[in-house]
Amino acid sequence: MASTVLRASFRFCGAPTPRLLPRSLKAYQNRVNTLLVLRGTSSIFIPSVPLESWRNTINFNTIRHVTPFNRNKLGQTSPAFRSSGVATSRDLPSKTLPAYTPPTTGLLSFLPKQVVPYAELIRLDKPTGTYYLFFPCLFSTLIAATMATPMADLTTVVRTTALFFTGALVMRGAGCTINDLWDRNLDPHVERTRLRPIARKAISPQAAIVFTSAQLLAGLGVLLSLPFECFWYATPSLLFVASYPLAKRVTHYPQFVLGLTFSWGAMMGFPALGVDLLSNQAALATAAFLYSSNVAWTVLYDMIYAHMDIKDDAKAGIKSIALKHEKETKAVLTGLALGQISLLASAGVAAGMGPIFFIGSCGGAAAALATMVWKVNLKEVKNCWWWFQNGCWITGGAITFGLVGEFLCQYFSLYDAEKEDSRDLVIQK
Repeated sequence: MASTVLRASFRFCGAPTPRLLPRSLKAYQNRVNTLLVLRGTSSIFIPSVPLESWRNTINFNTIRHVTPFNRNKLGQTSPAFRSSGVATSRDLPSKTLPAYTPPTTGLLSFLPKQVVPYAELIRLDKPTGTYYLFFPCLFSTLIAATMATPMADLTTVVRTTALFFTGALVMRGAGCTINDLWDRNLDPHVERTRLRPIARKAISPQAAIVFTSAQLLAGLGVLLSLPFECFWYATPSLLFVASYPLAKRVTHYPQFVLGLTFSWGAMMGFPALGVDLLSNQAALATAAFLYSSNVAWTVLYDMIYAHMDIKDDAKAGIKSIALKHEKETKAVLTGLALGQISLLASAGVAAGMGPIFFIGSCGGAAAALATMVWKVNLKEVKNCWWWFQNGCWITGGAITFGLVGEFLCQYFSLYDAEKEDSRDLVIQK
């Protein structure tokens, strides 16, 4: 029986069973469990050492305490291993990763300890994703305001914008929670995500599911504060919210699914301001072009984001567009930027926008994207993060600036005043 157990332990550790077992089997069988700590590591390859050498050189007292942080003790106390050609942890690169420490600065440091894991789960300390989700809602609201009959007033635009921002905050948090539930077995193997609350077991999957339900109910409350037509337009987006994490496992283009999800707000501003997309062909074309433009933008910035995890993703088997097109990333980014600007300009034409939109929004976004694609260093994690974080405000801010200017010009009839001035000038001549 003891012989069977010892042979099974060799197989469990990934090593072939020796032809002969040690004579003092009874002494060794009590230490069988110490072999199990070697399973899945490359610290020792037992088959390459003769059995007698193996028995004489292994210090079981050392192996008993082998951990990921002191494996090199084995190499220090067993020189016979190194002389016999066996790989030890000294021969392998090792990296000690820091343990989790509670936040001591920023917003999370002021929250109760019990609340911090949930705040981290919804990325409350990293609001860039919320802004990216909010910008398409803002774009569509400003465009729809100029197409509404009568034109939407400032108070309505501000109120609708505030509701959309609240909804973006809530639904982005729900999306992060769903994503982490899907990835709870993958995140521990990726350096950047290994300390997320579910990955480090600070929040159980069951608690996360309950929390997700609460977030979805809060999102429903925000949605019902808008005109009821918005409910029918918004509901299909939940399919994309739930399926994005799965896309990372089946396709190299999960960023496209993320784009379909994050860009959904590009359609929501129209029903929120009473513009019926089904009966208004110009509005429908505008929404379609704007939505497609935002999909291209999402794929672009998330491709840069994916380069931060490209090595860990490859090891963990996670698929991404960055892995698929690693060698031609800049070319892909350039194509996406051109597509985004072209589709944005098409949306402006369909909506009957004026020169301020094309100069401010289209021209500003083109300059911002060209700078980002040219300067981003895809091999440097911090640089990718900087452009992902700040590119949100640079590109999104440029588009917003042009749209606000266009809305104000139409709201105060400045274009009509210019037309009147031009007409008077022609008559005088």
